[in-house]
Amino acid sequence: MRVLCTTLGSPSHGRAQLPLLRALAEAGHQVLVVTVDTLAPVFRDDDVDVNAALKRFDPFVAAGPYLAAFPEPPDMTEPTPELTRLLLRGVAGAAVKPQLDILLPLAREFRPDVILRDGMDMSSVLIAELLGVPQLPTPSGFSNIMDPAEILPPLNAWREELGLPVREDPLSVVPHGRVDYVPAAFSFARNASRAWSYRQTVDVERRAVLPPWAAGLPTDRPLVYAAIGTALPSLREHMAESAEPLPVRLPDTAESLRAILGAAAGLDDCTVVVSTSGLPLDTDGLPGHVHVTEHVPQPLLLESVDLFVTHGGFNSIREAMRTGTPLAVLPHFGDQHANAERVEELGFGRHIADRSAAGIADVCRKLLADPAPRARARAAQLAMLTLPDVERAVGDLEGIAG
Repeated sequence: MRVLCTTLGSPSHGRAQLPLLRALAEAGHQVLVVTVDTLAPVFRDDDVDVNAALKRFDPFVAAGPYLAAFPEPPDMTEPTPELTRLLLRGVAGAAVKPQLDILLPLAREFRPDVILRDGMDMSSVLIAELLGVPQLPTPSGFSNIMDPAEILPPLNAWREELGLPVREDPLSVVPHGRVDYVPAAFSFARNASRAWSYRQTVDVERRAVLPPWAAGLPTDRPLVYAAIGTALPSLREHMAESAEPLPVRLPDTAESLRAILGAAAGLDDCTVVVSTSGLPLDTDGLPGHVHVTEHVPQPLLLESVDLFVTHGGFNSIREAMRTGTPLAVLPHFGDQHANAERVEELGFGRHIADRSAAGIADVCRKLLADPAPRARARAAQLAMLTLPDVERAVGDLEGIAG
């Protein structure tokens, strides 16, 4: 079987695909990953072919024509339903052509039997229809917040342009369903698409181990881990190199990190590990119970963590569910706000509404003192452990591909 996989966005999108692609490669199937040059290293240790032919994907720039009606750039820290609708239209509208122009010739040459696509990649929906092959989105926050009814009109416009039949069913964007790593009872998807669900793995990065300093962390007090993910730092780095301003206002990652450090300093009855994702940060004067690092193998550390302070990306949410770790969610943009709300609905964490150091610390103390979120997190973990291993996906995809 020949499998074409597309990866856009941040490294977390690629890491969500790795377990699935490894299983396919180990079963003897040929896997071609088409991505952008900054994401190609995510796949360097795996037996897959990588073509970094895609251009940098920016959903905010694609939605720029729709956002022009706003008197000033909207603030992504407080997204509205209208703003989300406009971003969806941009992803399924103007964002399609740059990807389609590159991907379609590659797909025709590769002749895939099935396409596994990044959730934001709408061009592969059309390519699959042109080639007559199935396509499924891989786990991503965008697939969760996607409203198929909003996606349908711009997709049908592309179908008409490409000579494809228009569709009446909004779920025609996912006719074969989607891949997920959480059970139905704990789903974060806001649409009714079918899920092929497999167990989230803790072994994402090959040969990953915790650094030696982790073995010296005190174990007689709660261990709190805080991280802001990779999506926002990578987006800000890209925009710093771009001459075009964003049509939206994004949160200040340095400000968020400073607030997290302030909260960590106040949690003096805990040990706090803060991951900066490589962002420069002044750590002078921090008390000894706070340990700052650029990077740590997150799925491994979470196995021993009592509370995870997170930006709320879908990868981080799943990894915490897999280890039964309660969550304090400080969302920044995209699906993270919806994820924070869903975490509260499910009962294994809280949405941090007060973004100050005091507000973050207050939520952390309440979660550490309350046994209920820990119990719900354990229930989510047990439910995840009932899912089949990702190797089951190989047979499922073979069946879908016919």
